Amino acid sequence: MIRLHDVSLTRRVQDDRSLDLKRTMLDVLRGRYRPPQRKSVLRAVSLTIEAGERLGIIGRNGAGKSTLLKVIAGIIPPSAGTVEVKGVVAPLIELGAGFDPDLSVIDNIVLYGVLLGFDYHAMQARVGPILEFAQLGEFAHALVKTLSSGMWARLGFAVASDLEPDVLLLDEVFAVGDEEFRRRSRERIERLWNRGTTSIVVSHDLPFIVETCTRAICLAGGRVAFMGDPRPAARFYIDTLDA
Repeated sequence: MIRLHDVSLTRRVQDDRSLDLKRTMLDVLRGRYRPPQRKSVLRAVSLTIEAGERLGIIGRNGAGKSTLLKVIAGIIPPSAGTVEVKGVVAPLIELGAGFDPDLSVIDNIVLYGVLLGFDYHAMQARVGPILEFAQLGEFAHALVKTLSSGMWARLGFAVASDLEPDVLLLDEVFAVGDEEFRRRSRERIERLWNRGTTSIVVSHDLPFIVETCTRAICLAGGRVAFMGDPRPAARFYIDTLDA
């Protein structure tokens, strides 16, 4: 189960000048300094997701969809409100995020699993199947930084999905890789869904959300503008685009 209560997030809005120490010092001396502004990314989001539910998140670019996933995953702490997540979470938000480019493929597989709370020896036993699914057996001892972006994506998906998490966070995961990778990824995720894995899916593919999710929310300006069945949620989103 996942519970969010009045979750809000603000971030500093910085321009190029605010990142330049010398320019900042000159602006202070000349009386021209202005502190960086803050922008609300999420606004009082309250949400309960039951075990086994598949929730779709839709909305315009910049609505806060990916940020909400990162807050649920614990990657970004909220500025206000509370987040409660029970179980092991596998965030497929940026495939391969969290890998150390200067470590080998095998070392990254083991480290990723350990960071998610799995036993070191158990992860060593999972290396073979993960490499096989990712089709990276010949690169097992290569440094991750030598992999192509497609290989990086295959590795990230293979590791996270192989661990059979309690909660799966998906952010446009089917938009990366070649057609064969997307097909095999979809089949694996459907197997996780069949075993009752709780899932939160961010996607601009409205037919996919309608077909696969049990409920959907539409975010607008960091707020939940609509919550309900996927089909009316998709219609609501389309109507806001036409407005």
